[in-house]
Amino acid sequence: MTTDTTRPKDAPRRLPRVDLPADARLDTLAVREGLPASPWGENSEALFLTSSFVHPDAATAAARFANEEEAFVYSRFTNPTTMMMERRLAALEGTEACIATSSGMAAIMLLVMGLLKAGDHVVCSRSVFGSTIKLLQGEFGKFGVQTSFVSQTDVAEWRAAIRPETRLLFAETPSNPLTEVCDIRALADIAHAAGALLAVDNCFCSPALQQPAKLGADLIIHSGTKYLDGQGRVVAGAICGPEAIVEGKFVPVMRSAGMCLSPFNAWVVLKGLETLAIRMRAQSESALALAQWLEQQPQVATVWYPGLPSHPQHALAMAQQGGCGGAVVSFVVRGEGAAAGRANAFSVIDATRICSITANLGDTKTTITHPASTSHGRLSEEQRLAAGITQGMIRVAVGLEHIEDLKADLARGLALI
Repeated sequence: MTTDTTRPKDAPRRLPRVDLPADARLDTLAVREGLPASPWGENSEALFLTSSFVHPDAATAAARFANEEEAFVYSRFTNPTTMMMERRLAALEGTEACIATSSGMAAIMLLVMGLLKAGDHVVCSRSVFGSTIKLLQGEFGKFGVQTSFVSQTDVAEWRAAIRPETRLLFAETPSNPLTEVCDIRALADIAHAAGALLAVDNCFCSPALQQPAKLGADLIIHSGTKYLDGQGRVVAGAICGPEAIVEGKFVPVMRSAGMCLSPFNAWVVLKGLETLAIRMRAQSESALALAQWLEQQPQVATVWYPGLPSHPQHALAMAQQGGCGGAVVSFVVRGEGAAAGRANAFSVIDATRICSITANLGDTKTTITHPASTSHGRLSEEQRLAAGITQGMIRVAVGLEHIEDLKADLARGLALI
């Protein structure tokens, strides 16, 4: 007797989607997008803690492993909980697809591994997160990927850095910690004219405030550790973009290299997305009030916050970020020389009783840090100064505490200067 190894003709090719109106708005998508409920009818998305999935027969298993049928196979690259988070984030960013990763830095690693090869060239803002500079310049530099670092805000410098072998432009806007804002649409035009792609790290704004794809960006990078989770619970990352690139370039690398997001962490981020817009609006409102207060303090030399009219890219930020400045405020305390600036910054930080002294951001709890010795501590002093990061700089990621309590917390330290 022979066995029929062909798949049934009516076998589903694609996994189902939630039945939502085509014009559902961002706040609705943040709560509802994902996968349909299981036969049990759960209202809160299920957490699938499983490494593998069972198939009804060998032919179906073969078809699924060959990507002839969309299904869940192995949690290194397919999992229902992870897919729910990916679909929801893609919907919020306005992209066709999303792939979740184990961290924000893993997302950048996947981006480069999926798109570039030895001899290819990247143009990147010198104001990006310190680990991004280290990864591009140090680690991928060893494998022949070249990176030129340029001014975050000087469009002419980006254009001048383009080479025949340029394949990717990478920007983070607003930047960490100076909150410098780049012109996404202008960079997209430069990239596309050169036959390259533009990737934008949207960590500081999240899709609640800014959707780079609408401004021409091809790929959007996230550290889900920050505002997407929103409560400092897990480490996560993601890339959003066209389905052809996500499925054709990134999924094969993920399947082989395994920088995948755990289902539990995906579920935590998934639930965090439900309150993303509410949190970002409230935290941005408090951040603006704090930035305005800091500008009035005699011990503060400079305040960096896109929502302030004094910010160099204020008008651009308001246009790109939905009229909000975001939740991160950086400021420089007065001090004669680097040593004095560092000592004064440490005094302000150490005097806080409410703010959490940690380099993480995006939490409901306000965090405070000294970028020159933490988030950008692995860079040389020359690299830090080129990015505008001085020893007197303090970064505050505003949470959901009462704004008057936050002012009083910083006032204690400022009074010591």
